[in-house]
Amino acid sequence: MPPTVDRQLTDAWTAELATVDARLAPHLGRTELRERAHAYLRGVLSGAERKNGWQLAEEVGDPTPYGLQHLLGRAIWNADAVRDEVRAYVMDTLKAADAVLVVDETGFLKKGTKSVGVKRQYSGTAGRIENCQVGVFLAYASARGQAFLDRELYLPAEWAADAARRQQAGVPETVDFATKPELAQRMLARALDAGVDAAWVVADAVYGDSRRLGMDLETQEQPYVLALSGKAYVWVGWHQERVGDVLDALRHGDVPPTAGGEDWRRLSAGDGAKGPRIFDWCRLPLNPPVQEGFARWLLVRRSRDNPDELTAYTVFAPTGTTLQTLARVAGSRWQVEIGFEEAKGEVGLDEYEVRSWHGWHRHMTLALLAHAVLATMRAAGEHIESAAQKGGPSPRPDSLAAFKRERGRSWR
Repeated sequence: MPPTVDRQLTDAWTAELATVDARLAPHLGRTELRERAHAYLRGVLSGAERKNGWQLAEEVGDPTPYGLQHLLGRAIWNADAVRDEVRAYVMDTLKAADAVLVVDETGFLKKGTKSVGVKRQYSGTAGRIENCQVGVFLAYASARGQAFLDRELYLPAEWAADAARRQQAGVPETVDFATKPELAQRMLARALDAGVDAAWVVADAVYGDSRRLGMDLETQEQPYVLALSGKAYVWVGWHQERVGDVLDALRHGDVPPTAGGEDWRRLSAGDGAKGPRIFDWCRLPLNPPVQEGFARWLLVRRSRDNPDELTAYTVFAPTGTTLQTLARVAGSRWQVEIGFEEAKGEVGLDEYEVRSWHGWHRHMTLALLAHAVLATMRAAGEHIESAAQKGGPSPRPDSLAAFKRERGRSWR
């Protein structure tokens, strides 16, 4: 009698955790450290309602959280080396030709002033100015799933210039102030230099307004669709135009179709929770890049419910790229929001209890690895379900529920 979907998924889950342990082992050295990392991963992957120190310790069978805290604090291991292993793992399990790299940030609400990088600043998570830390992340999204490849903590200028606070939080001397687009450039450079192959790079206006980020991608002939704010400027022919002025002209019908451009078309930006996300789209040609075979456009999205609601994007893409393709790529950025929601809700991305620079990066790295395991298991579950359905009806077709139930058990 063939194994049920539940049994196959349980076996795949166990095997995947063993594979991840083996990938981590060379970066952790001592047996005790490997065991703590093993426990930490299983703790954040467990069904525990909260993923704070005491609950993680209870989940993995430790009497106190001190061992897990040591892993994030004083233990000797290189979080950047493990980050590179996370990237390799994601590429081994989720790589696909249609993949996009998505840059975005998220806030972590904090009390007090001791946590590294904390200040009153805008948090997209809260939708307002809050006392928080902000992390910039790089996600990889494909038809097989999505996971994160990299993370950088945004260190505000006042933190970067305060020697006493830096020392107390363990900020390395080599770390200087960097803007969020500069952090994004570093992460994209690491991914592309490591051979990550993505069809597109997408990001919101925080990053699209940075012309340097786009120019850096163009030198590598990396196609992108980056959102723009109304304050940004684009080159139209031999002169610059403020994006807000172009959008105002479009609202009033004052911009005629131009050579190489395309007038309004109703297209889908991809499926959402309620089905296809339909908008009106047009594009206007911008000055051509030096890269042969590529073009630049100003892509504009218009709401069907409110025609005055326009969103602009700067595009660098092969000359034959269709407007329909650009609409789909522009709409793919929402996948990173799902990733943040999953990582915070499923593996405790935002439930850390560390204040130091190294503690933040270590927790984030292990949490992103745990999230990548979930993405891999989702892909495996869909494959197992598909195989079972081809071979006959399954006694329990909900494989996602099955592996979530397995996660509810202690992995000691």
